[in-house]
Amino acid sequence: MKRILVTDDDANIRTLLKHVLTREGYHAVEAEDGQEAIRMLKVNTVDLAVVDVMMPHVNGLELCQYIRETYDIPIILLTARQQLSDKEQGYLRGTDDYVTKPFEPEELLFRIKALFRRYSIVSADKIRLNRLVIDRKNYEINVENEVLLLPVKEFELLAQLAQYPGRLFTRSELIELVWGADYEGDERTVDVHIKRLRGRFQDYQEDFVIRTVRGIGYKVELGSV
Repeated sequence: MKRILVTDDDANIRTLLKHVLTREGYHAVEAEDGQEAIRMLKVNTVDLAVVDVMMPHVNGLELCQYIRETYDIPIILLTARQQLSDKEQGYLRGTDDYVTKPFEPEELLFRIKALFRRYSIVSADKIRLNRLVIDRKNYEINVENEVLLLPVKEFELLAQLAQYPGRLFTRSELIELVWGADYEGDERTVDVHIKRLRGRFQDYQEDFVIRTVRGIGYKVELGSV
């Protein structure tokens, strides 16, 4: 179930959007201002953000910029303003779309679905493990504002397991998928690489863990962050 962050200081709008999103099979995470939204983002995995522009403490443009710099998710700005300059500021801060109040909830749903389709295409080479994003194209792992670089085989092994969370891979399968069918080494090389990965990501066990199924192989399980 995809999670959508709804940030608006108007409780009536939050209630309306939560009802509409829940009806469509989404899970709505609510925040009443930008400060609360930032706190919610740090403890919830969010797939898309709907952000009102006019809010106290941290306004929508500031929140939009923070999200764009920290997370790889689509953003829709809500505003009562219609000036072109306001829309320009929104796009400069990183929003993907713009909806002017008052709006029809169905229109917002159409835009949400369109953004999910667009991001699924753009993110085909990216795998999310809660806060971690594995970028298979650039061989790097993004954790909020940090970029982690791994040795090639460790990266490919983690990416293979992470692509199918919950699926059990035998050692022989992993050897063939990561090292190739012509690999002549011992299957214990998988165990060595798994041990190294666990050491590197011991501080991210709330995001994911690599489970051992004794005598068979390994699988990745998502955490509850």
